[in-house]
Order: sequence, then structure tokens, then C-alpha cells
Amino acid sequence: MKINRRLVLLVAVPLAVAIAFSVRALAPATSQAFQANRLAQMVDAAESAAELTARLQHERVAATALVAAQGDATTFRKAADATDAGISDYTEKRRKLSSLPHNADLALQRIDRSLAELPSLRAQARSGGGTLSALAFGYRITIADLIDYRDGIAQADGVDADIADRIRASASLSRAAEHVAQQQVVVLRALAGGGFTPASQRTFDATRLGYTEATGVFFTLGPGEWRSWLERTLAGPRALPAQRMEDEVGRTTVGQDLDVSAAEWQEATADRLSMLRSVESRVDDAVHDSVKEERSTLIWWAVIEIIVVILTLIGALLFAFRIGRVMIRRLRDLRNAAHTVATERLPQIVTDLSQPGALGGATPQQVADSSGSPVETTGEDEIGEVGEAFNSVHHEAVRLAAQQAHAHEQFAETLVGVARRGAQLTSVMVSELDAVQRDEADPERMKILFALDHLAIRMERNTNNLLVMGGYGHARVREADAPCATVVVAAAQQIERFERVAMGIVEQGIGIAARAVHDLAHILAELLDNATRFSPPDKQVGVAVWRLWDRAVVQIVDEGVGMTPERRDELNARLANPQTGVGAVRSMGLHVVARLAGRHGIVVELRSSAGPGTIAEVTLPPSVLVAVEEETMVEGERPLVEGEASVFGGSPRGVPGPRKPMDEPAAAAAPRRGQAAAGSAGTRDAQQAGTRNGSGTRRNPPFGPEYDPADRVAGVSPSGLPVRMRQPADQWPRFPKRDGERPGRSERKPAPAKRRDSRQISDVLAAYTQGISRSTGRREGAGGAADRGRPAGAGGRGGNGDGRPRDDGGSARTARKSGRTRTANDDDSQRST
Repeated sequence: MKINRRLVLLVAVPLAVAIAFSVRALAPATSQAFQANRLAQMVDAAESAAELTARLQHERVAATALVAAQGDATTFRKAADATDAGISDYTEKRRKLSSLPHNADLALQRIDRSLAELPSLRAQARSGGGTLSALAFGYRITIADLIDYRDGIAQADGVDADIADRIRASASLSRAAEHVAQQQVVVLRALAGGGFTPASQRTFDATRLGYTEATGVFFTLGPGEWRSWLERTLAGPRALPAQRMEDEVGRTTVGQDLDVSAAEWQEATADRLSMLRSVESRVDDAVHDSVKEERSTLIWWAVIEIIVVILTLIGALLFAFRIGRVMIRRLRDLRNAAHTVATERLPQIVTDLSQPGALGGATPQQVADSSGSPVETTGEDEIGEVGEAFNSVHHEAVRLAAQQAHAHEQFAETLVGVARRGAQLTSVMVSELDAVQRDEADPERMKILFALDHLAIRMERNTNNLLVMGGYGHARVREADAPCATVVVAAAQQIERFERVAMGIVEQGIGIAARAVHDLAHILAELLDNATRFSPPDKQVGVAVWRLWDRAVVQIVDEGVGMTPERRDELNARLANPQTGVGAVRSMGLHVVARLAGRHGIVVELRSSAGPGTIAEVTLPPSVLVAVEEETMVEGERPLVEGEASVFGGSPRGVPGPRKPMDEPAAAAAPRRGQAAAGSAGTRDAQQAGTRNGSGTRRNPPFGPEYDPADRVAGVSPSGLPVRMRQPADQWPRFPKRDGERPGRSERKPAPAKRRDSRQISDVLAAYTQGISRSTGRREGAGGAADRGRPAGAGGRGGNGDGRPRDDGGSARTARKSGRTRTANDDDSQRST
């Protein structure tokens, strides 16, 4: 799980807990606000109920007057219409009520039933069939339920005590008005009946007592302002007639006629009820305003609490998000810096330090200090401490890399010192050989001296290997370009088994720039030496050169057991990416080839062959290629033809001719070769005399044990190679024609060159190598008798020219004597240049 998700969980858990507690803390406020809103709705319904009560009271008086023949039907109808309007308003507000207190809910249910029975009461009033007491009782029940509903509102949950008292006071005022209305009906009934009956007398007294108690409750529960409202209202001139008549009616005994008229009584009590109704309306408005104000206050407090909680949660969330974002950004910066150091910066520093002279005399500690700090995320917290620790790791890694580079430089300097000392010793040995060759006239001893000369060239190649490993190149600088065939020959003369190298197709006009001649010869020498070492001793190694668009390709094909694809891919990777370190001495040739190829942009690749063995393909870029004239190639550099053993000696087992480095001037090498030739002039004259035919024309000597390659040396070319004595074309060695070969075949014009890709060339070159091997086998079978009759000290590869066996290395000598080759495992484990 990533750190950002962990931080989200770390913040989400306490945030969820805070939200839960906030909701629980907000629950009372929201509940109070909800209850206040519900109370406001019930108060609105109570106002409608008060208005409906007043209209029912007026309808009851009209119905009583109609039944008592004290009124008319029109007045009753108008009162009933007004009552119906009040019922509609009450019913509309009644539907909005929910979650009512128990008493209020019961009262509403009774009101609903009473209102449903109201049409029957009206029918009785219109027909006059019912009694006045029954009619009055029906209206009184409905009005009492409406008043009880108003009184039950005060028992609702969450109602403030002060508001509850005010609601009860308002209900008491409504009850007082109901007592006055009942008193009005009782007196009308007494007037219609000729006076009070004992029951009606008690009812009248009860209404007076109930009015007094109701007003007392109103004064007790209501504010003082409300009391003043009622007292000022009832103290006016309109209230005096009703009060005077009430006193007169109260003094009347049972059976005594009332001293008031029905019209006067009805008018006076109606005025009194209207005054009470006005005070009741003001009280209801005050209650409604108080409830609305309380509701608004509670709602605002709930909203404020919710906003405060939400803002607090948002602030906490933003704060946590900001802190977490800063932490994540710092961690990402630390990760990116570490990734950059691991994949780019530190490898680049190691690569730069691995270059020769990268330290510039600085100590490893100075190099580490100058590398800087890759991580800028530092500080006093744990993330900053991690950044500082990573900077310390980077500093120590750079210091160790610089220390290792310093050790490599010291080792490279040691290698360079050893190489230069070896070069000096080789130069002294070559000088001594020159002195001996100048005074030597014996051809057999000349062969031994030439073999030593060839050994000196091989030693010089090993010395150059050490110089390349140490970061240096050839000490000598070449100024003249050279043909590619000359470079191949110069490379072949630097290996031990040079006589097994067979020249294949060499396209004319391919030249090598002077600056790359020595390095290319060195590369080819390493590849040829590897090919000859890890292929059967009786097989030749083919070399072919051709152009491929603007490049040139040199292929070296052997017939060894090859290598596995994995091993070949590994070696190709090492060739494509040369190591900057000194490397292992065991695979020194591979490092040398990779380094030299990297200097000039040369691509070296090992490929599988169509037959047995391996193909080493060297692709030369246009930067190292130049155009040369065909006549600049010496005679000894022409391609081999079938039947000719090699350009490097008289036979595959012959002793090498003289070889000198390519950069040695011709003027310096010619006297030595001339003196050697002059010292053996007598011998050569005798041999030349024996090789002339009857017509006196010189012919080529046969290739056999008596053949001396030194006889054909006329000097040294500008490239430092031995030059054969030129002969006319008719004196070149003639070989018997193949069976079935048509005369004049050699005079046939060559076909125009066709471009072929590297795979086709590899297949052709492999077939060419197999043909060379078969022809070589036939030649060795034919020349075996001559070799067996040759003395041991004749200077062949089996001896050193003085009769002593030559030590060519235990494994190679055993392989040549027994005819066995290396196995696949040996070749795979040992094949690396």
C-alpha cells in the first residue's frame, strides 16, 4: 500500500469518529429546531381552531334563537356559511400536522368526528325538531374539543416552559370566552322558557364561576401585558351593558321572569364576546410570534452549529491534506532523487571516473566532496534525516568509486610501465637479431632467425595489448594509408598459426585510413589468433573483404565447434559495450578488440556459421575507409588460389618468412634483408641454377622441405611487410588442371560484382572454407611422404632448425600430434579473445 493511501486511512479514521460525535452533538439542536417548526405548525392550527371556535359559538347562538323563535333562518344561514369557511381553513392546516402530543391528537380526532356530525345539528336547528339543550350540547362538545386541542399543544415535546405557559394562558382565555358564550345561550333558553329552572340556574352560575377561574388562570400563566390587555378591553363602555345585565340575571330566582329582553341580551353578550375575541387574537398572535422566534432561534443555532462543525471538519481535512501533501511531495522528491542518482547520476560519475586521467590528481575524498548533494529534501524531521542519510550514502559511493578509479589508474600505470619495459626489451632483441642476420649466411639458421623475428612481432602485439588495457595506443604514428589486404596480411603475421590463414575474396580498392591501420590490424590479429586457436589444426581460417554500400565488411570464418547462442550473445554484448576498467587478463583480447573498435566506430560481431565454427564480422564505417589504387598492392598480397598453400609461407607447416612491423620504414628494413640475402647469395645462386630449365628461363622452385621463403624476399614495402621478388606472369607456379576443366577457363572475363548481404556472404565463405579444407587435405596426403623423409632439424614446425623439438604449448602440440580437436565445452569455456 502506498504512503498516500496510508495517510488517507490515517486521517479518515479520526475524521469519521469526529463526524460521528459531531452528528451526535448536533442531534439535540436539530431536534429542537424540528420540534420548534412542528410547534409553529400546531400554533398555526390553534389559531384556526380559535377562529373556528368563535364562529361555532356565533352559529350556536343563531341556532338557539332560530329554535326559540327569537331569530330568523337568514342569520343562521350566514353563521353556518362563516363556520364552513372556518372549517376549511382549519382542515387545511390540520393536514400539515404530524407527530402531535397524545392529548392534542385525541382532541383532533374528536374534533374530526364532531365536525362530521355538524350537518345533523344544523338540520335539527332548521327543522326545530330537537330540544334547545340537545342542540346546545352538540355545539358545546365540538367547541370544548377545539379548546382542549389548544391546551394540549403545551404538552408537546421540546416546548419551552415559558411558551407552554403562554399556550395554556391563551387556551384559558378561549375557555373564558366559551363560558360567556354558554351564558348567553342559557339566558336565551331561560327567556324562551319563562325563567330559570333549577338546572338552568346552576348552569348560569357555573358559567360565571368558570369564567372567573379561566380568567384567573389566564392572569396567572400569561404575561402581565396580556392581563392589562384584557382589563383595558373589558373596562370600556361596550362591556358595561353586558356586565350590568349579567348582574341582573344573576339576581333572578328560579321561576321569576328575567328583566332583560332577548335582543338586548344577545347584543350585549355579542359585544362582550367580540371584545374577548379581540384580546384572544392578540394573545394568539403573541404566542405565534414567540413560537416563530423560538423556532428561528433554534434553527439558526442548529445551522450555526452545523456550519461550525462542517467548517471544523473541512479545516481539519484541509490541514491534514496539506500536511500529507507536503509529506508525500517530499517523499516523492526523495524517491525521484534516489532514482536519478541510482540510474543516471551515480552511473555517470562512475563512468567518468573510469576514464583514464579522470581524477586529475585529486584525492577520492576531494572527488566525493565535489560531487555535491543530490537530495535537497533535508530538515529536522525523519524525512529530512532520510535525505541526509542518502546524501551520505551517495558521498560514500562516489568516494569508493574514486578510490577504485585511483586503484585502476595505478594498476593501468603498472601495466603501461611493464608494457614499455617489454617494448624496450623487444627492441633490444630485434636489434640483436638484426646484427646476427647481417652476418648469417646459412639458410637453415636464417629460418630460425626469421622464426625468432616472428616471435618478437607476437611479443610486440602482447605489449600493445597491455598498452591498450592501460588506456594508451600504439606509440608509433602512421602517415600513409594502406590497402585493406595489406592490413589483413599484417594482422596475420602477428599470430602464431599464421600459415592457416587463407585469403578469400578481397574486393579491390578498399583502403584503410592511416590513423586506423594499426588498430584495425591489431583487431584482426586478435580475431585471427582466436580463430586459429579454437579450430582444428588441420583446418584453415578464411578471410574475406568486400564493400557493403558505404561501409566495408571483413569476415573471419573458422571451422571450430562454435559456441552456444547464450555465450555468443554475451560476448557480442561485451564487444558492443567495452569495459572502461582494466578487465580480466584471461579475456584481455576481448577487451582490446572492444576498446580499439570503440575508438573508430568499428562494429565487431560474432555470428553463427551455416556450417561448423563461428563467423567474426568486422564492419568498417566510412570514417576509416579510403580509396586506394590497385597497383599499390604488392605481389604477395593477392588472394590465394587453389593449390597455393598460403601467402605467409611455403607450406602449411613451413617456417614463417621475415615479418616486420607495418610502420617500419622500408629504408631501415631493406639493408637487413639485403645483407641477409647477400650472405646467402651462394646458396641461392646454386638453388637458382638448379631451378632453371633448359632454355635458361627461371622457374618457380617446388614447394617442399628444401623451399626457403627467404629466397623470395626482395625487401620491405612502405607498410613494413616483406616484398617478394617480382616474377613474370608466365613464371608463376603452375598447377595441374582439375579433372574436366576446360582450357581457357582462367582467361574468362570475371562476371560483374553483385551485391550480397552478409548472410549470403557468410554462406559462400563457409562453402569456400570447406573447399579449401578438402583441397588442403588432398595436398597433405600427397606431401606426407616428403614430410616423412624430411630431417627433424630441417626447420619445419616440428623443430627449431637444430634438431631439437620445439615447444609449441602442451595442448596445441598434443592436438596436432593426435589429430584431435577441442570439444564443444572446451571451446565454449575458452573461446574469448
